[in-house]
Amino acid sequence: MTNIPTELLRTLIAVVDLRSFTKAAQSLGITQPAVSAQIKRLQYLLGTDLLDKSAPGVSLTSAGELVVNYARRLLSINDQILDLATPRPSKQILRVGMGGDFAIAPVSAAAARFRETHADVSFIVRTGTFDAMTRDLREGEVDVLIGLSNTGVVRDARHFWIEPLVWVGSPALRADAAQPIPLVTYGEECILHRVAVGALNEMQRAHTLVYVGPTILGIASAATGGIGFTILPCGRAGDFPNLVIRDEEALPHLPAINCGVYLREGSGSDLREQFADLVADILAPSRASPRSAA
Repeated sequence: MTNIPTELLRTLIAVVDLRSFTKAAQSLGITQPAVSAQIKRLQYLLGTDLLDKSAPGVSLTSAGELVVNYARRLLSINDQILDLATPRPSKQILRVGMGGDFAIAPVSAAAARFRETHADVSFIVRTGTFDAMTRDLREGEVDVLIGLSNTGVVRDARHFWIEPLVWVGSPALRADAAQPIPLVTYGEECILHRVAVGALNEMQRAHTLVYVGPTILGIASAATGGIGFTILPCGRAGDFPNLVIRDEEALPHLPAINCGVYLREGSGSDLREQFADLVADILAPSRASPRSAA
């Protein structure tokens, strides 16, 4: 009897979810040739093509669609078995991942409020790129993920909403139409950086990076000091009283962005759902309703 290695199925799911062999390789911590080899091996074991080579990008064949659906179910059962077999500490731990630390203050407030009614729960909060955190969620290393995306909301988000983006900066700083826009950002791996640069390029406005830092505190301090502009989700702009929303002709219009709260599958989902609902209440009270468990 032929057995299908679960790592081959995880690789297939990563390629399909991220729509890229390169991004799948990065999220799985392996090389792109290794991803290609694993997909070829899976197709050899199944005796059929899973990816449509005649279509642009990553597109599944009809057989591929069926395999992906079954693979998600199989991996979910696999992870639940491991979850049941893992010794549990007496104290429950919720591992929270965030795509960047833009929401660290409200998420920390949600954790503190949650412990008022769940004294046996402690939290571990981690930040990283959205792709990396999505991989950790899929592999069971993160229980709840709060993230931003400009490529569409992942279909299994428990909560999702559209968040406008705004330019913010010191009141003393003026955007000069004749000069490059000074930018304060997280760097190229951050979605907010990519949105800002994309908007400037579309407007054919030159820009220069005057500060690149890994934390919202450093970015807010640099922008408050007046060396450049940055962008934030509109709902978070008020967290920094010394920064003001800038709406002027020299700065391009920014698109809205997708925000979501995602949950790891497996046992103990009630606890994760309760915390996810509380986070969503704080971050976006008028969000879309949570998806049913059907």
